[in-house]
This record gives sequence, structure tokens and C-alpha cells, in this order.
Amino acid sequence: MTLRPALLPLCAALTLVLAPHAYAADAPAKQPPLTALTLSSGGPMPVEQTRVHFDHAELHFTLDIPHKRLAGDARLTFTALAPTDAVVLDLDRELPISQVTVDGKPMPASSWSNPEGRLKVTLPHALAKGDQVTVGVRYAGAPHVAKNAPWDGGFVWATTPGGKPWVASAVEGEGCDLFWPCIDQPTGEPDLVDTWVTVPKDLAAPGNGVLVGIENHGATRTWHWRAKHPDTYAITINVGPFKELKGNYASRYGNTIPMQFWYLPEHEAQAKELFAGFKPMLDFFEQEIGPYPFGDEKMGVVETPHKGMEHQTINAYGNHYVKDGFGFDRLLQHEFAHEWFGNQVTNSNWDDMWLHEGFGTYMQPLYSQYLYGDMDYFDWLHQLRMMVRDQKPIVSGERRTEDDVYNPKTGPGQDIYNKGALLLHTLRQLIGDDAFFTSIRELVYGRPDPKPGNFQPRYATTKDYIDIVDRVTGKDYGWFFKVYLYDAALPKLIEERHGDTLAFHWQTEHGEPFPMPLDVQVGHTVQTLPMTDGHGEVHAAPGTLVIADPHSKVLREMPHVQAFQQWLEQQKQARAKADAKS
Repeated sequence: MTLRPALLPLCAALTLVLAPHAYAADAPAKQPPLTALTLSSGGPMPVEQTRVHFDHAELHFTLDIPHKRLAGDARLTFTALAPTDAVVLDLDRELPISQVTVDGKPMPASSWSNPEGRLKVTLPHALAKGDQVTVGVRYAGAPHVAKNAPWDGGFVWATTPGGKPWVASAVEGEGCDLFWPCIDQPTGEPDLVDTWVTVPKDLAAPGNGVLVGIENHGATRTWHWRAKHPDTYAITINVGPFKELKGNYASRYGNTIPMQFWYLPEHEAQAKELFAGFKPMLDFFEQEIGPYPFGDEKMGVVETPHKGMEHQTINAYGNHYVKDGFGFDRLLQHEFAHEWFGNQVTNSNWDDMWLHEGFGTYMQPLYSQYLYGDMDYFDWLHQLRMMVRDQKPIVSGERRTEDDVYNPKTGPGQDIYNKGALLLHTLRQLIGDDAFFTSIRELVYGRPDPKPGNFQPRYATTKDYIDIVDRVTGKDYGWFFKVYLYDAALPKLIEERHGDTLAFHWQTEHGEPFPMPLDVQVGHTVQTLPMTDGHGEVHAAPGTLVIADPHSKVLREMPHVQAFQQWLEQQKQARAKADAKS
């Protein structure tokens, strides 16, 4: 998901909070509340959904922009993994269904129901393992309008500076069921998705994957796109009076990757400058991680009236072409990182969302280091460090919904971004660059030698990554991940002086072993303490310069960070009181 205000480096976070949203959508009219099922993405999976494999989604959308309405006609093909007599889908009940078909035959209304946004279709004949079925769903209505996309999901109905319609969908939090009948689970990806979007002829509708064709109907046109293995929440609708920048990237892996940027005509100069950054980003990711996963489709970006989001091969960008001193657009780079961490490798469970956001966030400091060296890299890490909260573990080990994870009352919230990125920095220092980047390649591609054509999008869990690190290094790093992922509190470094001896030991939240090596600078000499049993010591007479972890390798509890966070909270409360009085 797009960088949220709470995770942006502090100066950028303040800018985002205080700056007005230019060209914002109309304030949404009063709309029916979403049901608990529609609000919830992920969580326990209905048993009927586990019994089918999603082969193909054919999605026909027609937009009535003046009335902010959507008509949909979906044809969904499944193969039975086990015997089943029903197909269960998710679709917001505020999109009334007019017809359901099975293998092209209309079904009586008594054979299906969608009371709370979970559509159950009873099949006329039970499926045996290996049987295939196509379920059609025709529906229309006013799709949920986002109050603050992408963080509060739905449709955005906006107007460009020139007065033209500008529409976008952003549904990661609430899920794909906000506008099409789907399996609203991370593992609900169809093998193939075709979308047809019908819009007024003077507007464009860039979409996921490859453009198959554009069909003219006089006053309207239908744009047909085809994408392989897209994340369910990464399927998107975008409509506007876009102009297009096109180019090709000659990959180091021998293939040529089409690049497309759909932008508003009013922003042509800024768009050309942003587009010039596509090739360096591609080069970075292909060099450090591996082949762009969707090189046979495109690297695509579309300008949106909301901040941004990782829609597969057509990333949403609404950062107003901001420059902040790091030499690249941080939000564009973050969303593009999700082509690898989110779209190519997808977490099997929202509980493992740090595999998307922690890795995706670490790509910004890593790219800064790639471009300009260590100063920018550590600047990024320091600012991320100031936002780690340590209230909940990053991973619970349970099946969770998206809200369970992102809501700081129930889950780690922004720590999946900030703490996730910082623990990756620590892991990299611990195991070295060769093992670190090899482990990432195996996580993303399922193999250490990815090349175009020898890998497919895949699912992964936190345990999968831990096993990969252990296999690549030949060592057991369970202790590392236990403390950083499954404990809420960071490890604490305790220092004690005994005459000329300075003793160190690690203290963890639940007393777990933590044999993290520790560099200690004494005078101008740095020595490494193995800390095999969590303890180590150096000889340092009183008054000697001593710096623990002088090169900031280890993520740990730091009192000055906590003091700064407390000060920020005090300032926030003081402002709230002042606002209340005024």
C-alpha cells in the first residue's frame, strides 16, 4: 500500500498532513455503511473458497460518471480442487445483482444470495475434483466512495484542473469486493484477468497488463486489458483525459520492457521529468533484486487524484511531482517496489504483510544508497527509526484481516513498514550482502537464478523467508526473527562498568537468547564482540571514548528515540487542546 503519512520521514509527513489536496474529489454524499464482511479483507477463508482454483476473470465495466455509478458483468471460471456444490464470492451488497449464471445458463434467484456481501451460488450439479465451472454475475450500483483514498478505500470521482472527469479505484484495505465479485483473500489471485472498461470517447482508461484493443461505439469507447496473476486488490479502474509517454527499457536480462506513463495534459513538463526516472529505477531493481516480474506486459504508471497505490503494471501516482532532496520520487519508488514485494511475491496471509511493506520500504534507503551513497541511506534509516512504535509484534502467527494488521489498536500498524525495513538493514549487516540479496531473490522468485520465463508469481509466508535465510547462510537465525518479528519490544543493550571493564549484555522482551554480535569502538579502534551467549566485555579505562555499535548496524531500544517520540506526542496533545479552545 502507498506510504502512509505516519511512515513518511518527518518533514515529508508534516508536508503531507498540512498541504491541501489539489484537484480533490467531491466530498462523498452520505452512503450506506459497508458490512463487516465487506470491510474485512482476508481472515478465515470460507471452506468453499478453498475448494476451487481461480482460472480466469472476465470483467466488463461501464462507468456512468455524472451519476457516479458502475455497471459490471463478470464471468469467473474456476477449477475444483475438491468436490463442491457451491461457489462462494465476495461482492459489496450495495452493488445489487440482477442476474447470476452458471456456464451461461441463468440461475433462479433461489439458488444464490448475497445478504452481507458474501455471495453464495448453489451449483445445479456438484463439481468433482478437476471439473471446471464459469459463474456469471451481472450487477450495477453506486460503488463505495473513498473518503481519503487510498487509506480509506473505494472509488474517487474527481475533476482535473481543466474540468474533465478523473476517476480512480483504490481498494487494498477493504478489498476487491468493493467493485467486482472476487475471492477477497491474498491467495485469491486469478491466473488471468481480462478487463473491459467503457467510458466516454474523449477519455482514456489505462489498466492492468497489456492493451488488447480499443473498440469504438460512437459516443463511447471500450478499453480491453489483459493481465496475468494480478493481486485481487491490484486490479484497478482509471479514467481521465490522459496523455501518454512511452519508451522501452533494455533489460540486463536480454528482454525489452515497455514503459508507459499516463498523465494529465496540464502536467506535461513534470511528467516528462518523472518519466526520465523510470529507467534508473528499473536498473536498480533488476541489479539488486532481479528481473522485472512483468516485463512481457509493461511498467506502467497513471496519474491519480489520490496519493498512490501498487496496482500491478499500472501503479497509481498522485504525489504532485514532489521533490524532497533525495533525488527521486519516494512514493513512486515505493509503489514500484511492490511489483516485486506484493505483486510478484504475495503474502499468503495479511499477518505476513511486512513481506510487502517492510521490504518495499527498505527499497527507498537502499535506492538512496545506490544513487548517492551512505549519507542518504542513513538519513532514511534514522527517520524511519524515529517512527518505530513497538506496541505490537509485526507477526502474530495467526490468520488475520487487513484491518487487524494495519490498525494499531489490534496490530503492528506502521511498524510493518518502518520496523520491517530497519530489521532488514540489521539482517543485511549480520549475514552480509551476498547472503542477504540471495535470500531476497529466493523469496521473490522461488529460486536464486531468476531469468525472464523461469519463474511465476508466488505466495510466501514469514516462515518461508526464515527458512530461506537459514538455508542460504547455513545457520539457524530463528533467534533473530523471533525477537524482531514475534516480540513487540526491541532488544535492549545493557551496559555495566566494573573498574576498567565495560560489560554488555542483551535483554529481550521474554528473555529469549539473542546472540547478536556487537561492534564496540574503544578510542579509535573498533572490536567485534561475538556475544555468543548474549554477553561481552571490553577493556576501557574510565574517561576513554566508547561507542557501542558505532556504525549503526543493530536495531535496538534507544532512550533518546523514546524521549523524542514522547515530546512529539506532547506537542500533538498541546495542539489538540489549543484547537479545542479556539
